[in-house]
Amino acid sequence: MLIDTYGRVATDLRVSLTDRCNLRCTYCMPEEGLQWLAKPDLLTDDEIVRLITIAVRDLGIEEVRFTGGEPLLRPGLVGIVERVARLTPRPQMSLTTNGIGLARTATALRDAGLDRVNVSLDTLRPDVFQALTRRKRHDDVLRGLEAARAAGLTPVKVNTVLMPGLNDDEAPDLLAWAIENDYELRFIEQMPLDAQHGWKRDGMITAGDILASLRTRFELTAEGQEARGAAPAERWTVDGGPHRVGVIASVTRPFCRACDRTRLTADGQVRTCLFATEETDLRAALRSDAPDAEIGRIWKQAMWGKKAGSGLDDPSFLQPERPMSAIGG
Repeated sequence: MLIDTYGRVATDLRVSLTDRCNLRCTYCMPEEGLQWLAKPDLLTDDEIVRLITIAVRDLGIEEVRFTGGEPLLRPGLVGIVERVARLTPRPQMSLTTNGIGLARTATALRDAGLDRVNVSLDTLRPDVFQALTRRKRHDDVLRGLEAARAAGLTPVKVNTVLMPGLNDDEAPDLLAWAIENDYELRFIEQMPLDAQHGWKRDGMITAGDILASLRTRFELTAEGQEARGAAPAERWTVDGGPHRVGVIASVTRPFCRACDRTRLTADGQVRTCLFATEETDLRAALRSDAPDAEIGRIWKQAMWGKKAGSGLDDPSFLQPERPMSAIGG
């Protein structure tokens, strides 16, 4: 088991398949993009599957989420999903994507064994989408969402970040749209993981702001901590149900005490927390022909040292050097 000194057990593995992305979201990276990882530094498909196998077979991982960057840019994605689906025990598998390209891959991913998707969409307005992402791809994301729903990759969850002066007025409209299309909407507080290190606490839209905006149009009933478990999103039923909305408030309502996640970067580093400033290298062990048991030992040792919390509420908090696109969501 991947247990830490606070008694938390990691059963959810986030696997970044690439640091590359085909959008340039203002809260993630600069317009010109970033210096991508060199191909030799990236884990191969075989290395990724081997690490996931060790995690599932030997370390108690029950859920695997593929992330990026943009994971649909990984040429071997479908094959990786297919191979992980054959593991015993079979983990639940999901994908976090910006939705571009999902229209042409949703069916293949379902057939390979993917269970569901989370799609990032911050606005219903194409002009605001272009301002936020610096790309004219709004229609592609909508088509990707429709394809995921049609393929049965459900529940289809939509991840939304609200930014001051751009889309902070859209929360009720986004929820109405999600209900109409049978998507589950989750608002995410903007986190200090931008490559520019321009995040400011006093400039973000908080969970309180989001809920206050939603309540101008909807009746929200909290599901409570028991129903939430280790999930990062607090959830509310909308107008008595059955539809729900979630808020991931990493900054203002940290949920570190219930965290059950471990993270693997595209270049083979274990991260114990999204906001960790240290990493543990598994790629070196892989490429020096270490046996599975030794790799598992290194991974367990890394997780044993997991800190109590993210430190976001500490005035001395330091933003990780790696941005979100290089860590994985």
